[in-house]
Amino acid sequence: MAGPNANADKTLAARLGRLDARVREIDRLVSLPEITSQPAQMAALMRERGRLVQIVDPYRRWQHARQARRDAEKILRDETDDPDMRALAQTEIETHRNIEAALLDDIRQRLMDREEGADATRVLLEIRAGTGGDEAALFARDLAEMYTRYAADAGWKAEVLSASTTPLGGFKEAVLGIEGPDVFRRLRFESGGHRVQRVPETEAQGRIHTSAATVAVMAEPEALDIQIRPDDLEVETMRSSGPGGQNVNKVASAVRMRHIPTGIVVHMQDEKSQHRNREKAFRILTARVYDLHESQKRAQRAAERKSKIGSGDRSQRIRTYNFPQNRLTDHRVGYTAYNLDQVMQGRLQELIQALLEHDRADKLADLHPDDA
Repeated sequence: MAGPNANADKTLAARLGRLDARVREIDRLVSLPEITSQPAQMAALMRERGRLVQIVDPYRRWQHARQARRDAEKILRDETDDPDMRALAQTEIETHRNIEAALLDDIRQRLMDREEGADATRVLLEIRAGTGGDEAALFARDLAEMYTRYAADAGWKAEVLSASTTPLGGFKEAVLGIEGPDVFRRLRFESGGHRVQRVPETEAQGRIHTSAATVAVMAEPEALDIQIRPDDLEVETMRSSGPGGQNVNKVASAVRMRHIPTGIVVHMQDEKSQHRNREKAFRILTARVYDLHESQKRAQRAAERKSKIGSGDRSQRIRTYNFPQNRLTDHRVGYTAYNLDQVMQGRLQELIQALLEHDRADKLADLHPDDA
């Protein structure tokens, strides 16, 4: 690998080689009958592969580009008499050298993301209405639809795990489960306060109102990432409240689950089955406990490297959606675009890429040469 420090290059190459070997080993294991007959083990291996391949794929493309550059360099050395062949070889060398450099930057970023837990392939995305009453709840619904559309365009699986609605169809609170490659890496900077400026549907005089919603993006941990002991849980069952027929009043299907060490509480009553409510509540509670621990680590790292992109704290105002001007502004990186109508349809690619590039530049700038 090309780089400023030969020992660091060897260490990086060895690490990538081990990850590549692990992917090949998983590919071998999942073809064995004793593995395919164990759904839980199979699923765990495929989740591990999904996380590893985010680094291994660009590493393999880097290897291919490096070999193509070396082949062109050999032609340049051997073909001394053909000017056209030499010119073509020189072009190939420059092209593949640029590809190598870009892939190497991407690989280093992904390794740092892996160390920070940003390679998770499953997230819980919580949206809560803030100041603004009914309009805030409607905006929260619009955000949920925006992220669902973005997930569909990215080829991810998205589902609504929990939602508390208002009479006008807004969301007081909603929890989305989203699963797919790169999902946490691309969505993690959505955490924070989102402010909207627009004329509400209920405004008769056409006045612009300002309201807000908060978003929290939490990686769903794998079984080995966090262990919650049964003794640390306090679980209560109760009758569901709200519309739902006779089952609401007669069956104790709702679940309230509290994690005693952190005090985190989850209440779930969306399902008629107590068992399903327990499953969902535990899934959300586990993610919240994991996010609490990880956010403390992120805050420490952010303080150490004085990150400019923000810590992902949901209390931080990160973005303004100005509907009259069709303008979206991300206040952390100074990003402004006049395509808000498209963004609300889920076209977040350009914005998210700007956030990723800013984060990458910030981290690479702070890297010590021996860490590169």
